[in-house]
Amino acid sequence: PCCKGRNSAPLHKEIGTEDIKMIGLIVTGHGNFASGLTSSLKLIAGEPKNYVAVDFLESYSVDDLERELTKALDELKDCEGVLVLSDLGGGSPFKTAVMVGYPRGNVEVVAGTNLPMLIEVNMGRQFVEELGMLTEMAMNTGKDQVVRYEFKPVQQEEPTDGI
Repeated sequence: PCCKGRNSAPLHKEIGTEDIKMIGLIVTGHGNFASGLTSSLKLIAGEPKNYVAVDFLESYSVDDLERELTKALDELKDCEGVLVLSDLGGGSPFKTAVMVGYPRGNVEVVAGTNLPMLIEVNMGRQFVEELGMLTEMAMNTGKDQVVRYEFKPVQQEEPTDGI
């Protein structure tokens, strides 16, 4: 019940005549953070491949979360590395993803996930084959997309040549 967004699509993406492995993607966080972002991602970019959403529901223990993240990583074991996007650095989903993922090797965990980051990373996996590069892309996009609206009135300039 906590792992919505599972997809049984092939773990390889065909590009031309080559068969290139894709980087797997896991989104996790408190409450319905993962399934909520997944819903938005699907609306904007379609069904993601090699992707698992793992919610950490109020009724779950950390052991339940560990079990679900382990299942998610097992599901993506044939991918060319796995990027885990979590909500809060230092929170249970982040710490558990680090604890379960890092011993496997070729797993990166990032906190502070936002929707623009998820969309960019999901689409970028089609072109970026290096996990470290995809992780940097996630962090840069996440930071760049935190913006504040500022109203600036339009200034009409009078022509200086008298016309």
